[in-house]
Amino acid sequence: MKYVVILGDGMADYPVPELDMKTPLGVAHKPNIDYMAEYGELGLVKTVPDHLNPPGSDIANMSVLGYDPDEFYTGRSPLEAVSMGLSLADDELAIRCNLVTLSDDEPYGQKTMVDYSSDEITTAEARELIGFINEKLGSDNMRFYPGVSYRHCIVLKTDSSLPLLCTPPHDISGRQITDFLPKGFMHDELIERMKESHRLLKDHPVNIARREKGLRPANSIWPWGEGRRPALSDFEAKYGLRGAVVSAVDLIRGIGLCAGMENIIVDGTTGTYRTNFEGKAGAAVDFLLNRGDFVYIHMEAPDECGHRHEVPEKVRSIEYIDSRVVGSIASRLRDAGVDFKMLIMPDHPTPLVLRTHTHDAVPYVIYDSRAKYPLNPGARYDEAFAAATGIYRPLGHMIMESFLKDDVANV
Repeated sequence: MKYVVILGDGMADYPVPELDMKTPLGVAHKPNIDYMAEYGELGLVKTVPDHLNPPGSDIANMSVLGYDPDEFYTGRSPLEAVSMGLSLADDELAIRCNLVTLSDDEPYGQKTMVDYSSDEITTAEARELIGFINEKLGSDNMRFYPGVSYRHCIVLKTDSSLPLLCTPPHDISGRQITDFLPKGFMHDELIERMKESHRLLKDHPVNIARREKGLRPANSIWPWGEGRRPALSDFEAKYGLRGAVVSAVDLIRGIGLCAGMENIIVDGTTGTYRTNFEGKAGAAVDFLLNRGDFVYIHMEAPDECGHRHEVPEKVRSIEYIDSRVVGSIASRLRDAGVDFKMLIMPDHPTPLVLRTHTHDAVPYVIYDSRAKYPLNPGARYDEAFAAATGIYRPLGHMIMESFLKDDVANV
């Protein structure tokens, strides 16, 4: 038996006027996933406990992989730091560092968050800017490290246990940043670096070239997601399965590495709906047929569309996941004569109307290729059908154990 998790980041949503008060999952053409919803276990699962804030992909994906966030979660950025090859010492704090676009004319504290991703700046451009920032603003106790696209890392050397409170930039899109600047330990130093970054970046050659192309400039750093070195238990030791992670983003790669899983890098992956879906599917099948038993495929695209209120693109992202990932993997495993189970779900909702994450339970389906008859005749994979089954899992970190059980009700 082979096990596949298809994680569509932020797929779940609320009904929106642009879709005649339906959700993207409700209108998307996804015959492969809908078939699995008919033949599999369909329900709702709570991936982020209400007491953990914000309801981020870090907590949610850790939960889906079977790790209780109340026991294992130490912050988002340390997971990304691991993926970037950074080894954190006990006296070091990792902080996510976005390259963002702020409005130009106002004093820094009165600016508006125009774009948390700087128009999805390329990795090459971002590496040049982060290198420049580290040269100008780095110090013995604060270093800047480049990641992928707009996602980077600050490592702060400190043994203080005092809290630092930072706000995710995607939570304040279109809003004035005044009330959302860092608070708590060393906030003055961080805010000063943010102000200086704007002065240094606004007329940097990279940004001049971006403006000439009609692209938004990456004119400020934005710290958030602070935390210390994580310690996840080994996935193979926990479940007896050799596993791998396929993702375009450092956060998910970092979770996989911390859990002792193989990190599969696929060329052309971007974290958007323009990513290399076929490459991810192919890499997953190759791993399952040749090296391992379990693969966790993470697609960032629906989440990005939710944050940016891109309604047609979010629907399209779901359809791409269905046809270019789910359908492709299922077909190739069947052709190889391999029995498989597939868990399909989001990590959390990213409602288009809110442009940020929520704590709401998300729809999931557990499908077993050995299933002979439908458990949910006529069902579709969306929020309403999942709720109508009456199946609700309140502890997200327990779904992995259920998924990996080798049983099937409808043979």
